[in-house]
Amino acid sequence: MTKKLLIDTDPGCDDAVAIAAAVAHADLELVGLSTVAGNTTLENTTRNTLAILELLDRTEVPVARGCDRPFCRDLVHAEEVHGPGGIRGDMPEPTAEVIDDHGVSFIVEQARAHGDDLTIAAVGPWTNLAAAMHLEPDLPDMVADIYLMGGAAMTGGNVTPEAEFNVYVDPEAASHVVQYARPKMGGLDVTNRSKVAPELIEDYARRGVPFETIAAWFGYEDTDAIRERGIDDPPSVHDAAVVIDIVDDIFEYETYPVEVNTGHGPSRGATICDTRGAPGEEPNVDVAVDVDLERFQTTLAETLENL
Repeated sequence: MTKKLLIDTDPGCDDAVAIAAAVAHADLELVGLSTVAGNTTLENTTRNTLAILELLDRTEVPVARGCDRPFCRDLVHAEEVHGPGGIRGDMPEPTAEVIDDHGVSFIVEQARAHGDDLTIAAVGPWTNLAAAMHLEPDLPDMVADIYLMGGAAMTGGNVTPEAEFNVYVDPEAASHVVQYARPKMGGLDVTNRSKVAPELIEDYARRGVPFETIAAWFGYEDTDAIRERGIDDPPSVHDAAVVIDIVDDIFEYETYPVEVNTGHGPSRGATICDTRGAPGEEPNVDVAVDVDLERFQTTLAETLENL
């Protein structure tokens, strides 16, 4: 049965792979994309989203521009990882434009329109999702599932020793989401291991449009460099793993009480996962604790062949 999917995103190379997988998988219907500031500015993430859809010849998918900054913080971006403007590869000039709806309103409207046929995947900072839940408090009960890419429940962070990027960017939004959404959280515990084979990246780099650009997304590197040097140890494609889990159950989940540290200093954005089973602590998040890497790699490669 086809699942209706809305992706809230901040492209970003791994976001781009996630979007490609979503439009290519036969069991997913991508009903829309909302953009958020994160890996780069909102202007760039929105332009990148439109360019990704242009590249994949899916410009009919609606794109709604969302929040341009975290709730209470200055924006921290990751262009040093994803490239100038937030994405690698030879990207086309977008011909489509964003819809009139704000990204937060768009999330709520899609939830009301599709109800429990809809799955939401938030793979950037969770600002839009938290704001949508303020606008429509019943949103988590209206939809089938809410998936998150973010957090580091039982492992170290990738921004600080404790914090994962999406949570670190907007810990106040993340705190609200984990408290009230009862989400499935695919954090660094599993996505750090979600890499594709070097041979696939090197093959894509020689295959032409759109695969040579996807190779750049996989490698977080220019395609020419991949052709010349190859890839020894590919980076993780965090966001794509969450999309593949939605259709192929590649993650193993355990349910725990989870909180987010909204303070300042070295613990900002830490995902606090209580594995002790302490009395009085109610489990509120399905935490991904393991990933079937072989199935992830196989399903993602097979899916992208549909492009």
